[in-house]
Amino acid sequence: MEMIIDFPGGARVDAHYGNHTIKTDQPFQGGGEDSAPTPFSVFLASIGTCAGIYVLGFCRQRGLPTENIRIVERMQYAPTGMVENVDLEIQVPADFPAKYYDALVRVADQCKVKQTLANPPHFNVFTKVA
Repeated sequence: MEMIIDFPGGARVDAHYGNHTIKTDQPFQGGGEDSAPTPFSVFLASIGTCAGIYVLGFCRQRGLPTENIRIVERMQYAPTGMVENVDLEIQVPADFPAKYYDALVRVADQCKVKQTLANPPHFNVFTKVA
């Protein structure tokens, strides 16, 4: 897979892959126009949305409605400003079958983003004349 990252102006940085574009920007205080989430916010959102895909698939396979299910993601930061802990709280309606509570946690735990963070890739950053 290949993504093309470009700089459309200001503090915006966009990622293009296939037919999709992920737009990012910086807040006003960071020199941007606050026209899109920051790259770090997109990264954090990928954790919750990835877990959500697994929860959605689990519910669909069992014919369970998902309209009133949501995931609340909370981050705790270390004094260095780095994320130290991420909580994913899967909120279900009162009529959701209790027998599936633990299973929802297990499937959300299988999220590919979370698994990648647990076993991080090696990064090769280099310059090449195009």
